[in-house]
Amino acid sequence: MATKKLIPAPTCAVTAGTAPLSSKAAAALARTLPHFPLVQAVAEYETAAVHAAQLAGLAESGRMSDLEARSLADAEDVMAAARSVLDKAGRLDLIGGA
Repeated sequence: MATKKLIPAPTCAVTAGTAPLSSKAAAALARTLPHFPLVQAVAEYETAAVHAAQLAGLAESGRMSDLEARSLADAEDVMAAARSVLDKAGRLDLIGGA
C-alpha cells in the first residue's frame, strides 16, 4: 500500500494561493476587520442567551440535572464575557443594553 503525502492546511489566506485583492477590495476589508470582534461577541451573546432561556425553564421546574446546571452556568459566563467586550467598545446597544 502506497502512503500519501499530506499537504498541511494553510495558516492564512495569504499563503492559501488565493488571488490578490484589488486595492478597492483590500480597503473595504481593512475597514471591516476591526468590527469582527463585535460581530463575534453579539453572535456569542445571542446564542448563549437562547440556550440560557431554554435551560431557565428547566431550572424553575426543579428537574435540572447537574450537567444542565453546568451548561446554564457556562451560557451565563459566555454572555458575561461577550457583554464585557461590547461594553468596552461602547456598543451594548447591539444586544439591547444601555
